[in-house]
Amino acid sequence: MAIKVIITGATGLVGEGVLFECLAHADINQVLMINRKPYLGAKHPKLKECIVPDFFNLDNIQDQLSGYDACFYCAGISSRGMTEEAYSHITYDATMHFAQKLVSLNPKMIFGHVSGSHTDGSEKGKVMWARVKGKTENALMGLPFKKVYNFRPGFMRPTAGQQNIKSYYKIINRLYPLLSMLFPNNGNTLHDLGLAMINSVIKGYSKQVLEVKDIKLLAKA
Repeated sequence: MAIKVIITGATGLVGEGVLFECLAHADINQVLMINRKPYLGAKHPKLKECIVPDFFNLDNIQDQLSGYDACFYCAGISSRGMTEEAYSHITYDATMHFAQKLVSLNPKMIFGHVSGSHTDGSEKGKVMWARVKGKTENALMGLPFKKVYNFRPGFMRPTAGQQNIKSYYKIINRLYPLLSMLFPNNGNTLHDLGLAMINSVIKGYSKQVLEVKDIKLLAKA
């Protein structure tokens, strides 16, 4: 296979981990990063970068977004200290605007969206971020892509060589063997997440919402 992939959020922990797996995978021959700021990682012959400061303004780059088989949407932000309106603007509005543009250009595309463990698919719970994530998942699954997969990872172990790691993830990295033994369905490696996203394109999966257990199974498929 020769798969062309778009990745958002490669300047963050999750996107960088997924990027590493894409660059290492034999079936992926081209990766386009869509970033708000330049990625300072290593260069690679498969890799292209497009800087897009505003995901609501895509018209002048739409020619660069055509002809891709998949998008791995890993961009996101913590809800800490944010109002629901502000968090929704980035998590729901920006994601949907980007996805709607992609599906208009690539109707046969598979869209992989990184959500989060404990996301509220009912959209009615008390936890603000979980409701917004659930609303985003549901709306994406209503778009006419070939397929949409929502990935709900838990605590994550970074991949060796990643640069975009916040201090608390360095702690998780050290504690991961113990945490994964005590809570096997609550956490996964970024290696697993990246492989699961790639395998969702190559092999497919029976569910559109993938919890930690599903991510680990699909990574090994």
